[in-house]
Amino acid sequence: MSALTVSAEDEKKLKGQGFLNNKGTDNFSARVITINGKVTAEQMRHVAEAAEKFGNGIVTFTTRLTMEVQGIPYENIEDFKAFLAEKGMTTGGTGKKVRPVVSCKGTTCHFGLIDTFDLSEEIHHRFYEGYRSVVLPHKFKIAVGGCPNNCVKPDLNDIGIIGQCVPTVDKEKCRGCKKCAVMAACPVHANAVTDGKMEFDRERCKQCGRCVGKCYFDAVTVEKRGYKVYVGGRWGKDVAQGRALGRIFTEKEEVLAIVEKAILLFREQGKDGERFSQTVERIGFENVEAQLFGDEILSRKKQILSDN
Repeated sequence: MSALTVSAEDEKKLKGQGFLNNKGTDNFSARVITINGKVTAEQMRHVAEAAEKFGNGIVTFTTRLTMEVQGIPYENIEDFKAFLAEKGMTTGGTGKKVRPVVSCKGTTCHFGLIDTFDLSEEIHHRFYEGYRSVVLPHKFKIAVGGCPNNCVKPDLNDIGIIGQCVPTVDKEKCRGCKKCAVMAACPVHANAVTDGKMEFDRERCKQCGRCVGKCYFDAVTVEKRGYKVYVGGRWGKDVAQGRALGRIFTEKEEVLAIVEKAILLFREQGKDGERFSQTVERIGFENVEAQLFGDEILSRKKQILSDN
């Protein structure tokens, strides 16, 4: 097949299925969905075989933790899709929709506070797959980070979730040690001994949990574990820092409800072509937060999803 014979209509249709045209050719890169960046060895072998059978033998990785098989001729696309399906794999991840979820490795990391793979997989099934037919004003990106190290940049996504460990100090047990092991463990210097007792600077504390268990007298323990949720982040030509909602969520279902309400809010109140960060800025963070903390928008879910 000679170059540039695929129609613009076919190219657009294929892009919606996760096949991106290789500039100046009739070849395509297939975006293979990994759920949250995790694949089995069997799936990895299958993708590698698919690249050799149907593409140019090269597999690249995207910033959203999907894989792209390069150089697939137009006429090989249907066979490629059928081959992927043998191992339960699909292509996609494009368009004005919920995009594939990005996750760090969570509790396999020394600093991980939450099971990011478990949470991100549930988000994938409920909102990437479950909302796949829902068209939004623009793409909607979600990231799940296991701790405040922010390796996957949750606060630069439309919705970002970060594991939290909120410490507390029992002043009855605190000895006001001259060389405080808790102070030495804190990477951001968010605590100090004042008048012979440990004090936390709550504004500075990142709630990473590294100080917990470091006191020789067990004065510092966990007040709560949970999730911090950021809304309205954006990375690209125009950058927006996401803002944290004003409470720590302790239950996974609370977080999933916030994600769903944010998607519904964007669907209903976002203007075509604007990112969620622009919607938040336009209608006001306090307004958005109030809607996300309430359940009124969920009561209109059916109507919101059915509106054109």
